[in-house]
Amino acid sequence: MSEPLLEVENLQTTFATERGDVNAVDGISFQVEEGEVFGIVGESGSGKSVTALSIMQLVDAPGRVEADAVRYRGEDLLDASENEMQSIRGGEIAMIFQDPMSSLNPVMTVGEQIAEVARHHGEYGESTGFWSEMKRKYVTGTGSDSRSWRRAVELLDTVGIPDPEQRAHEYPHQLSGGMKQRVMIAQALAADPSVIVADEPTTALDVTIEAQILDELLDMRDEFGVSVVLITHDLAVVRETCDRVAVMYAGELMETAPTNTLFEHPSHPYTNGLLRSIPKVNDDREWLDSIEGNVPSLIDKPAGCPFQDRCDSAFELCDKPLVSYPGEGAGHEVRCHLYNDAVEVDGQEVVGVANDATEIIENKNEAGRSVGGESL
Repeated sequence: MSEPLLEVENLQTTFATERGDVNAVDGISFQVEEGEVFGIVGESGSGKSVTALSIMQLVDAPGRVEADAVRYRGEDLLDASENEMQSIRGGEIAMIFQDPMSSLNPVMTVGEQIAEVARHHGEYGESTGFWSEMKRKYVTGTGSDSRSWRRAVELLDTVGIPDPEQRAHEYPHQLSGGMKQRVMIAQALAADPSVIVADEPTTALDVTIEAQILDELLDMRDEFGVSVVLITHDLAVVRETCDRVAVMYAGELMETAPTNTLFEHPSHPYTNGLLRSIPKVNDDREWLDSIEGNVPSLIDKPAGCPFQDRCDSAFELCDKPLVSYPGEGAGHEVRCHLYNDAVEVDGQEVVGVANDATEIIENKNEAGRSVGGESL
């Protein structure tokens, strides 16, 4: 079996506050394969964006990132120096942020911003020294006959911006929201990365433009073989675009599965709650289903499953440490004690718990620690 392109093991991101440590990401693990779209879905505040920033090592103090490993092509990014990470960011792993206006420089043309990325991560034979870049940015601009500028225009055309030669000379405020997001995709592609992390790339766009942007990402995957980590709160987007998906809640992964499996055999009560809240064309319900209650405080989460206080299936094992259980078919894992072999359920209602249920949990925990130790 081939090695995963990107592999995250037991990632934990904590922010120190006056009230205590906020466990924004709490021990999650996943893999991203070559050429796939991997979705991370969950409601606001579940830790999706912090996960992306942690992988890219863009979490500043008072944040603290720890993990057993964050491997890219087998190399642990946690061991990389800041200079090495600067080369990896953009060059190997690019990121599309959810708000292009906070990411694009308002006083530089979009072509200049794309050309700069191309120069710094490609072999264009153009100086990338500090004063050379300052002169380009604020005095002369990048020459229209330079290789990096031609590359910028080519990428604007690739992502579907009309009249790219003219648009390359425009500033972010002159472009629509959809065009700015396309510029962000072009910028991400400028260094020919292997992975693009797209953090809510269609936020604040209307549904027509949203569909176009998602189609662009899929085209990038198909044309350039780029893997995409798509962060979203929208399960409809997941179904249309992702090969596999992880469901995140309160900093933890609740369920991971191939996309079709997740929608056909949702197993975690939280996943079921999310799916029931989606309106359907033939829906005859007067009101959409909702998940009662609120996400627990990330400073003082309950022991065991963080969803237990909102879960209709909660029972006595829910305060035990979460472990992964096999779901329906290959690649389907569920972190819910309903799937403990010693628990008897009817639907998702517990009707019996055998004496060895806790022992099974302890054995799975021990096995997980052993695997993590060997991987180091």
